Amino acid sequence: MEKAPQQIKNISEVLKNHKLTQDDYEQIKKVLSREPNLLEIAIFSAMWSEHCSYKSSKKYLKGFPIAAPWVIQGPGENAGVIDIGEGYAAVFKIESHNHPSFIEPHAGAATGVGGIMRDIFTMGARPVASLNSIRFGEVDRDDGIGKKHRYLLQGVVSGIGDYGNCMGVPTIGGETSFEACYNGNILVNAFTLGVAKSSEIFYGKAEGIGNPVIYVGSKTGADGLGGAVMSSDSFTQDSKSLRPTVQIGDPFSEKLLLEACLELFQKDLIVGIQDMGAAGLTSSSFEMAGRSGSGMIMHLDKVPMREAGLGPYELMLSESQERMLICAKKDCEQEVIEIFKKWELDAEIIGEVTDSGNMELFWQGEKCAEIPVRDLSENAPVLDRPLSKPHYLVDLVKKDYAGTSLSQQEIFETLLGSLEICDKSWIYSQYDGSVGTNSIIGSGKGDASVIRVKENNSFLAMNVYCNPRYCYLDPKGGSKIAVATAGRNCVLRGAKVLAISDCLNFGNPENPEVMWQFKEACEGIKEACEILKTPVISGNVSLYNQTEDKDIYPTPTIVAVGTIKGKVIDSSLKKTGNHLVLLGGLDRDFGGSLIQKIINQECNGKIPLIDLEKEASLWKFLLEAFNNDLIVSAKDIGKGGLAITLAKMALFGNKGIRVKTSFNSIQKLEKEMIFSESQSCVIAEISPINFPILSELGQKFRIPVCLLGEILDSDHSIQIDSITIDMSKAKEIFFESFRTKLNLD
Repeated sequence: MEKAPQQIKNISEVLKNHKLTQDDYEQIKKVLSREPNLLEIAIFSAMWSEHCSYKSSKKYLKGFPIAAPWVIQGPGENAGVIDIGEGYAAVFKIESHNHPSFIEPHAGAATGVGGIMRDIFTMGARPVASLNSIRFGEVDRDDGIGKKHRYLLQGVVSGIGDYGNCMGVPTIGGETSFEACYNGNILVNAFTLGVAKSSEIFYGKAEGIGNPVIYVGSKTGADGLGGAVMSSDSFTQDSKSLRPTVQIGDPFSEKLLLEACLELFQKDLIVGIQDMGAAGLTSSSFEMAGRSGSGMIMHLDKVPMREAGLGPYELMLSESQERMLICAKKDCEQEVIEIFKKWELDAEIIGEVTDSGNMELFWQGEKCAEIPVRDLSENAPVLDRPLSKPHYLVDLVKKDYAGTSLSQQEIFETLLGSLEICDKSWIYSQYDGSVGTNSIIGSGKGDASVIRVKENNSFLAMNVYCNPRYCYLDPKGGSKIAVATAGRNCVLRGAKVLAISDCLNFGNPENPEVMWQFKEACEGIKEACEILKTPVISGNVSLYNQTEDKDIYPTPTIVAVGTIKGKVIDSSLKKTGNHLVLLGGLDRDFGGSLIQKIINQECNGKIPLIDLEKEASLWKFLLEAFNNDLIVSAKDIGKGGLAITLAKMALFGNKGIRVKTSFNSIQKLEKEMIFSESQSCVIAEISPINFPILSELGQKFRIPVCLLGEILDSDHSIQIDSITIDMSKAKEIFFESFRTKLNLD
């Protein structure tokens, strides 16, 4: 520093406001070899926040499998990249925007979508599909909590729809769930996938002494100020005061930015490019310099501003949307600027790359901050937080599903119309799922979504999944099931699963029980990915999802992506007279199940066990069966068990069914077996002549094949053991319950 920083008064209050400890402050002084000024404290605060530094989670993320022959880029960049053949790559990532969406649902969800899309096109890929995973509290209550969550639901859905629709990127699938644990913290996880040439992937780096650093996109304002720090803390009753930390997005500006970037990538003008996401200009500049071991000079008064009164503090911490930082090749800066000006976007040279290893910030010619880039990142706290197995598990796992006096018919109709199962067209009809003309299987069709990749004449399947109730009762086992189910749903479309992206949503890491949950979940993901050969290539951690000491259930949300080279399989029944078969074996799996939640209003017991080696065999069996045209349609057994899976297949295909199982006994729990949620089980539609061939193939892979029943025409009813329901009534329950129960327009 050219001038000694002004002494900060009330340092303890400053540290508290920036979520820093006294130990952090001592470490900052060691890094700088002097006292920091307020701007430098703010920069350390952002970069050492949970959201940016992963200080509580980094220890457990290191064990994830991240490499495979088809992985081009794993974790550490804006998004992960896999080879999808013929010289093309898929670029994808899932990320959270939970805290902002709870404060301002429309703006928070919209900017979550915008942020993840920028992560994709920053890599050089055009976004072609989006998914989302959204979770709310008890939305159907008649009190203030129900009213609040209906408002949040409407705001989040409109935010996702408005931004994605304006961008022209189809939202083709997702999941929605409702649990009391989300009453104080909703979850909004956004996923986007893009396609690019494998040889034209761009990275977030800044290297080459003297290369210019260019700010492009929208002007900077004070919105989103301190957003990364805000997302690294729990909520209280006073959290409404956090509204200024929520960013405001403009999808029309983002669309211009997308097209400008894609035009830029066609020319050999830049070294690297980085989205200004969490912590804005701070994280983008430090990350670009840090990846290359470079230094950087930035003149903050040259940053385009949309309001008066902004200084270095606001400019470095603002999370205004639709902005990028570019390291251009020397003497190419004017051509870069002209491209963005053409698209009516700001573009200004604000600095250059140096070999000092330091980030040097200037304001109106005077140096206002200087921080060693590598020392900041290398000295970021890596916490070894205490672990403790949750006390609640002691009693909950001892309990089990107690059964019910309700008949199969009563249970079936209740589950079919539940918010967890019923069709949610009210949500996905607000999303444009067909723009781009590449959507093959979109929202509301069950299991994975599918898009066409015209460039290499193939298809991509993608699915997002997590069962928070399973993860609450057994974080490790529930996480294994999340990875396996997301992958299985892609396999059921005929895909070879190549990789996953994860969004790890947990409560307060300062609670030892939450950190135990996190550790267990990571171990489960690691084990599943190793056995199923699905490396983790990107992801996000969202902690502090807690309000007034109430933590959310562990929610490690998984997105699996796979390639389809042949025929696409769906879940709708096709032909009258075809047979229905069960692939796999059912057991008494009611722990954390939907029947337990809806009928008994409980969450306890042991969750379904998953044998990952058996799951891997099931995937191989299914792909071979598809390749030999042995299966016409298929769907895995999930929430609601065999009965609900069969009903959905019938409703999707507008076909009646007649099924008789061996479980329709008066013995205890036998009548409920059709609602058991055993893992690695699939219902398949086959031609009658293929049953012997499929059975023989099942023996090869040690997968049981059991005949269940047959498909009837649309004039018939759904008949499963003692259940008989007319198609018209089943359609009314399934397709109308969501809107009716929540009294939605």
